[in-house]
Amino acid sequence: MEQREDANLKTQEIEKSIRKKFHKQLFSRFAKAVRDYRLVQEGDRIAVCISGGKDSMLMAKLFQEIQRHRKVSFELEFLVMDPGYLPQNRRLIEENAEKMGIPITVFETDIFGAVYEVEKSPCYLCARMRRGHLYHQAKALKCNKIALGHHYDDVIETILMGMLYGGQVQTMMPKLHSTNFEGMELIRPLYYIREDDIRHWRDYNDLHFLQCACRFTENCTDCEPDGRSESKRMEIKHLIAEMKKINPFVEANIFKSVENVNLSTIIAYKEHGVRRHFLDDYDKEDYDKEDMDISE
Repeated sequence: MEQREDANLKTQEIEKSIRKKFHKQLFSRFAKAVRDYRLVQEGDRIAVCISGGKDSMLMAKLFQEIQRHRKVSFELEFLVMDPGYLPQNRRLIEENAEKMGIPITVFETDIFGAVYEVEKSPCYLCARMRRGHLYHQAKALKCNKIALGHHYDDVIETILMGMLYGGQVQTMMPKLHSTNFEGMELIRPLYYIREDDIRHWRDYNDLHFLQCACRFTENCTDCEPDGRSESKRMEIKHLIAEMKKINPFVEANIFKSVENVNLSTIIAYKEHGVRRHFLDDYDKEDYDKEDMDISE
């Protein structure tokens, strides 16, 4: 009984921090993304997918908070997939959920076991399998959307990774229709929230989360990257940090770059899987583009 009362007090403290101290950095930006991208509609039933990390746990609390405002009526399921966690890490997720007042539904898979021996792109395969299981379970719970905890920093890092390592211009979309699960949609309501602000909220509340849902790193329950095992995403993080020393607006400019694409200055692009090239219509133009460029 006393333990339950302590958990209730902790839940209240966490919720107060979202409403007061971190309202501008977290709740306001969450609400803005929901509004700007029309992520939540009347009658939605949303599966909030919780991996056990700081981002998805915060997302669950923000969903609870915005639901209290009841501008639209929607339902929530807090979905946790256990892909083969070590017992102590499964327990950590459950304890955090209780501490934070999140009524989770846990289902089990053996994804870690299936990809552990895969040598080529195990992370990609794991991510695809996890996404598929989440869609399937969410649909079984009569949800029409799944919510993932990708934030602003994930978005700008993905843009640069695509350019520098993939040779393409693309972004992590705020919402997507599922191609394999009819009637299902993926949403990312942390789209405007900065990772540093999530860390500050976590540390302010003395919370300790899983760093990653991966068996390769799950022996660490609350650590930041130490720089010894560089990934492509960590390289991009460091690159953005260095560029920010020269230009403090670089992060916002990366984000805005995919909102301000001028197709008349693009060599080629894909639209619905069809590749289009500027030469396709080049001779059909009735004006001199070189003159236009000079005059501008």
